[in-house]
Amino acid sequence: MQWTDKIRQVKILLVVMAVLIAVVSLVVSHYLVRDLSAEEQKKMEVWAEAMRSLNSADENTDLNLVLKVIDENNTIPVIVVDSKGNVQTYRNVKITAKADADSTLKVTQMGQRWKDAGRNIRIFLDDDTLKGDFIDVCYDESVMIKRLSLWPYVQLGIVLIFVVVAIFALLTSKKAEQNKVWVGLSKETAHQLGTPISSLMAWTAILKDNYPDDELIPEMDKDVQRLQLIADRFSKIGSLPEPVPSSLNEVMSHVVDYMNRRTSSKVRMVKDFPEHDIIVKINASLFEWVIENLCKNAVDAMEGSGCITLHMTETDQKAIIEVSDTGKGIKKRDLANVFRPGFTTKKRGWGLGLSLAKRIVEEYHHGKIWVKSSELGKGTTFRIELHK
Repeated sequence: MQWTDKIRQVKILLVVMAVLIAVVSLVVSHYLVRDLSAEEQKKMEVWAEAMRSLNSADENTDLNLVLKVIDENNTIPVIVVDSKGNVQTYRNVKITAKADADSTLKVTQMGQRWKDAGRNIRIFLDDDTLKGDFIDVCYDESVMIKRLSLWPYVQLGIVLIFVVVAIFALLTSKKAEQNKVWVGLSKETAHQLGTPISSLMAWTAILKDNYPDDELIPEMDKDVQRLQLIADRFSKIGSLPEPVPSSLNEVMSHVVDYMNRRTSSKVRMVKDFPEHDIIVKINASLFEWVIENLCKNAVDAMEGSGCITLHMTETDQKAIIEVSDTGKGIKKRDLANVFRPGFTTKKRGWGLGLSLAKRIVEEYHHGKIWVKSSELGKGTTFRIELHK
């Protein structure tokens, strides 16, 4: 739980940092672009005044400063249009069309777009602003401003990629750590159980020889065999047990027989199986463990009284198993956490049963397991799908 909480905190921190970086970058970029746009507008006003001076110049006018101002504009796209809409000249405008007519048309359309956007300065060529002739200096944002406008979004994309990669690395590290814990715990449990089970098997054999007619000894032997099965299951966790073609009908029937012997008569087990065998490649011992965990959780949810239905069917590609109970159900807010290690609603639970079931189904058998439906006060249905 501590590791899970730490991972969640790190993910939240990364997301918050990404949002802060994005917001700061957008704000700074906004003010920077605004200031540069204002500066470019002032430059265009000076350039437009230089154009007015050029148009109204006579043979006595010194044009050195005017031409210098006009020639120094190497970054801002500008198109000069007369009062009739004809293009007089343009600078820093890239035209890809080859024909002159097409080029002129494209420049005219471009100037009109800039004018419609409000990026134009009107210059009257004489003192009569009502009837006098005029030109419109239409201009666009420079390449630098356009790049600065796009940069925050590029930066945001980079930050998001970094966050995704960092979270993926954390989750991968978490999964690797969980795998080590699973394997170590399972192997150690199997090892610790091995010695007392061997001793119990020897004592059971001695009791059989000395008391062959005792009715309790066979039951003791079944319990010892059950312990041996549990130790065998733990020994297979962490390895890749070889699946073999098995009858799901037999596996499910074994679980029903075991649960009937271990649960109250108030718990009714209902088998809804097809008449023919459904054959899939599984490790029978581990898969029985999955169904047992689901059934035991169902018994706990029903508080020792109710009905557990095991439904089984198949399609051309999949075998489908559903385990339903008439218990208290699962709250909606808990549905996303039922398979998380350590999550439990029981006072004495460890929260490992469903996590282990998910691991066995999805990692060892490449199937799927999830909560198909759950309703408070009515029960829960778990669904398992296995590839045939």
